[in-house]
Formats: sequence, structure tokens, C-alpha cells
Amino acid sequence: MWLRALVLATLAGSSAWGEHDRSGSAGRAPSGRGLELGAAEPRQPGPGFSFSLPRCSQDAVAGQVLFELFTNHKQNIPLKYSEDCLYLNIYTPADLAKKSRLPVMVWIHGGGLFLGGASTYDGLALAAHENVVVVTIQYRLGIWGFFSTGDEHSRGNWGHLDQLAALHWVQDNIASFGGNPGSVTIFGESAGGESVSVLVSDPDTSPNPTLDPAWSPSVLRTHLQFQKAVRGKFLSVDLLGDPRERHMLLPTVIDGVVLPKTPEELQAERKFHLVPYMIGINKQEFGWILPTLMGYPLSEGKLDQKTAMSLLWNSYPSVKIPKELIPEATEKYLGGTDDPVKKKDLFLDLVGDVTLDAGAPTYMYEFQYRPSFSSDLKPKTVIGDHGDEIFSCLLYTSRWLPHWPEYNQKEGYLQIGANTQAAQKLKDKEVAFWTNLFAKKVLEKPPQTEHIEL
Repeated sequence: MWLRALVLATLAGSSAWGEHDRSGSAGRAPSGRGLELGAAEPRQPGPGFSFSLPRCSQDAVAGQVLFELFTNHKQNIPLKYSEDCLYLNIYTPADLAKKSRLPVMVWIHGGGLFLGGASTYDGLALAAHENVVVVTIQYRLGIWGFFSTGDEHSRGNWGHLDQLAALHWVQDNIASFGGNPGSVTIFGESAGGESVSVLVSDPDTSPNPTLDPAWSPSVLRTHLQFQKAVRGKFLSVDLLGDPRERHMLLPTVIDGVVLPKTPEELQAERKFHLVPYMIGINKQEFGWILPTLMGYPLSEGKLDQKTAMSLLWNSYPSVKIPKELIPEATEKYLGGTDDPVKKKDLFLDLVGDVTLDAGAPTYMYEFQYRPSFSSDLKPKTVIGDHGDEIFSCLLYTSRWLPHWPEYNQKEGYLQIGANTQAAQKLKDKEVAFWTNLFAKKVLEKPPQTEHIEL
């Protein structure tokens, strides 16, 4: 199956143009013009198609590292950055009829809400083999996308509003590309998965999408509590000062617009879109890339219990484990061995379990496979690291897929690896431990906020 043409769509007249290329049908469509602080607005057509159109402003070095780690492109793509960056890519099958109404899959990239871009991911294979229309979108990042004063002066969540604008564009225009606006799947990894959770909770999101899977370990509540900051190495473990007084940079916030209430309140009131939902984790989410980027001092491959407790306390903005509960958590995970190498691995399991933690059909998976293209720097023992599934989720097909049980009282899920099979009760002992441990936590007084003029 060949992919049809290079296409570029525009907001102005839903037009499309481009050049035929046997290599594939890939187009970039402007979805809005970036504003310094505020919601996106429509823009005029651009000059033509190019994979080198800019990504949203971000740290260039970190952006390049993330691209090289996670891209499924074979060609080298030069990376550019700009505040004028709200573009989306569209991929369609080759044998597309004029009146085709194919399912649409909209990919939201990850990167902690401060890194990444649509051009990292190539949707050609997924569109070709699964006969769907694939859309990859961009949204403003970092201070441009998530700066908030906590009041009407700058509500925040501008990047999520960009995502919402892209979905509205898809609803209005995707039929021109053979897509069905009534059958839209949104999916993403890491911060992209968190974004799916936000959009499912957003009252302004159309209820038309038939499936909203979050290919991610991210839980919305976790992202509302913290966000990784760019500090030296993406996020460094600061060993000075009181960890409880540190604030991570630019998270998703309760703004009264994108998120009118907390996730707990929305769930209790059932004020979210009741659509089929898929969520998953990788076997070793905190296996290599996250502790490396976060600057954990684990280069020697060893760890003692005292150092582990110190790291947990100084990681409080991320793990939220009160100081008085750290000894019990550390003993639970590390207490069964005296081997410092095993203690290091068990510590990474601990952090992964606590930080990357229905009302509608829900499906769960665990990805447990080490890709052949894994970095040589990654230890051979790490199987299913954070982001390892990205390449396959844009290529993997449903052929030969075994029965996938719905996640219900039996807690069924799918183990995806060399041997894919159904299973039950993923990490049930760990879930029970953390549930009981945090039940001991005394409710803390909410922090007092104060408005400060800029």
C-alpha cells in the first residue's frame, strides 16, 4: 500500500495542496498562531510543506536529545524552534476514496510539557497498515504554554488550549482528508498521556471522539501535583534546603476553564466524557532514561539504604512521600537484600511505582520489551523503559492480538512483549502497600497562595 501525497491543509478554506510522492502522504497544517499569553487564534495559509517547520520554543539541547531518543524517523530532520509553532501533520492511506470516512487518530507528543514536537513521530506506517488517518499535533510548551499566576491575569494551561484548538480543527476539516470527524481517537505518551486525561475532563471537548486512549503511565492527578523542571539536567535532585518548599515548574493547573475542578471532584460528579479508555505502563518506567535525565547519582550502579532515604526525601516534589513514611517505604522495597546493586534496582522500582502510578470501558496494558534500537548506554537489564513503546505504538497493528480483557473488578490487563498475553492484578501487592501507606498520612493544611504583581 503506497501513501498518496504531500498535503497541507489550512484553516482559511479547508484547502489542501502538495506534490505526489510515492514515499508517503504527509502534510503539515497550521492550526493557529501562537500568542505570548492567551488562547490560539486562526492564521492564514503557510507557503508549503516541510518537515523542518519549527517546533514550539524549548531548550534546544534538551529537545535534540529527546528527538534522538524517541524518533521513529529514519531520515535526519533539522530541528528549528519558534513561538509561531502551532502546526499539525496529517498522514493518509494511499487508496483513499473521495468519500472515505476513515477513523482518525490524533497523537499528542510527550516531553514533560516543556520539550518535544510533532515531527519526532512518523505516522506513515500506522496510516498505511491500519487504514486510518493519523494526525500529530504541536502545542506551546514551558513558560509559553503553561505559565500561570493562579488568577485571571494568566490562568495557564495555554498548551492544553492549543491541543483543544487542534481537535476543533480536526472536527471541522478532517473530512477533506478522508477522515471521520465522528470517530476520533486521541492518544499520547507521558505528558501526551496526561494531556489526554485533561482533554477527557475538559467540558469544551466534543463528546464525539469514540476512543480516548492514553498510551502513558501518566495520571492526571500526579501531573497536577508536580512537573519536571528544566534545571541543569532537565530536573536535578537538589540536595539543599527543604524539599517541601520547592515548586516544580509550570504544571497543568486547575484554571476553571480547561479544568474546572480537581480530577477527584470531576470523577465523583461523573463530569467527564464517558468514552472507552486505554492506559498503560512500561515494566521499568524508572529504569534508565528518567533517573538519568533527572540527575540521580546512580552512575556507580550501587545504592545503600541511607542514601536511598535521602534521595526519596529530596525528591519530595515528585514522589510526595512524607519524611516520616520514608523508612517504611524504603524497608519494604530494599529491606530484602544486602546487595547494593540490587538495592539500586529496587529503588528505581520504588520511585517508578509511586510516581507513575472507571465509569466507561477501560483497558490496561504493561509493555515489557527491550527494543533492538535501545541506546548502548542503557543497562541490558532494563526492559520496558520509559518511552520504549513509542516506536511500536505508531507501527504496531492489531493482527495476532490475543483477547484483551476489559479492566474491571477482576483487574485484567494485557502484557505486551515477546509473548503477548492476558493477565490479572498488575502490581497488586505494590498497589496495596502504597494505598495502606498513604492512608497513614495526616491531611496537610493547604498551602496559602498570594497574588504578586509582576
